[in-house]
Amino acid sequence: MNSHTPNPFHHLIDLASERLGGKSLITNDDFFASKNNLLKASTPIFIPGKYTERGKWMDGWESRRRRTPGFDWCIVKLGVAGKIQGVNIDTAFFLGNYPDHFSLEATNFTKAETRAGLAKSSVNWVEIISKTALKGGGDNFFPVSNSESFTHVRLNIFPDGGVARLRVYGEVTPDWEQLKKVKVPIDLASIANGSTVISCNDNFFGLKDNLILPGRALNMGDGWETKRKRGPGHDWIVVKLGATGSIKKIEVDTNYFKGNFPDSCSIEGLSYSKRNLTEDDFNRTNRLKWTEILPQTKLKAHHRHFFDKVLSEFNKGKHFDYVRLNIFPDGGISRLRVYGLAKP
Repeated sequence: MNSHTPNPFHHLIDLASERLGGKSLITNDDFFASKNNLLKASTPIFIPGKYTERGKWMDGWESRRRRTPGFDWCIVKLGVAGKIQGVNIDTAFFLGNYPDHFSLEATNFTKAETRAGLAKSSVNWVEIISKTALKGGGDNFFPVSNSESFTHVRLNIFPDGGVARLRVYGEVTPDWEQLKKVKVPIDLASIANGSTVISCNDNFFGLKDNLILPGRALNMGDGWETKRKRGPGHDWIVVKLGATGSIKKIEVDTNYFKGNFPDSCSIEGLSYSKRNLTEDDFNRTNRLKWTEILPQTKLKAHHRHFFDKVLSEFNKGKHFDYVRLNIFPDGGISRLRVYGLAKP
């Protein structure tokens, strides 16, 4: 049995994702299953009849049966620092061996990172979820109300057992006071710089958030891909930039998309000072005044396209908060990079 419930935090970034550099740094016990499974991007799986020399193979972090007082724990470095708004303690396939309760602590660790240093009692851990009961075999979503920014979390399980995945959903908090001092263009559309995908009309094959992940795509499934369009029109996706900025260069990467890349694309920008538009606002596109940044341009298969010379004259001297990537008529884009300078 593996129970799934709708994710109430689907609009937020998983700050602990291994794709963003999240790491399970240290645990007091991972006898049965490694702490390194805890942040895997893949959905947990179960393989009947598969055993290791220590016992049943499980796709998660699992400690041995505790015979002394206390509890087990694992310290995780978030891939990007941020404000945590919710978590999922996923106990998929852990049925007779999931923890009875858990708690979650967090810290903003600014010193040079060492595993030993994080395990010391002198670290200022803040409890963001108090001791709470868990259910086995699926998702356990919990909101977090603390508004501080954190770099690490500590998952405590009572008294022992297994957790398949830890997801830490929240808002990235980059240091824009420092980033604004940078004199060369940076990727304003990077998740690491606080960018988010607000809306798209279709992400049937590839998740919309893949578009702004770090690094190049790992495979065709690691990009944004729409279904085959059988009627008029085109597909689109809207990205909120990490900061208001002027755009100097754009990269559109069709890595791994060979028979299903878009024929062409265009990019538009939107300046909106309040920076709080919602998905519904973008679904009513006639209400918004977009500015052309990149005119409709042919694309190639499995190729990194860099655009600077052909950026629209209408873009020059303007600052934007959002960009909309239009693809004609459909297909897959692995990554979008929007290089620019943040507005002082």
